[in-house]
Amino acid sequence: MAKQSFEKALEQLEKIVETLESSELSLEKALAKFEEGMKLSQYCAKQLDETERKLSLILEKSDGRIENEPFDDSEG
Repeated sequence: MAKQSFEKALEQLEKIVETLESSELSLEKALAKFEEGMKLSQYCAKQLDETERKLSLILEKSDGRIENEPFDDSEG
């Protein structure tokens, strides 16, 4: 999947859900839309997980200071 913003991916996912809920798609087209939706859902979940880890790095300081640390994207 090409690099895209979380917001754009979520917007596409919402459109797919609307299409699946309101359209009379063939089984093949519905399956393709479902697969695309699953990929977008996984992408969004990954972005949320990474953001949560970044926030944890900022907020969890033992001495109470709030300090930003470089995020190691190689974890996980």
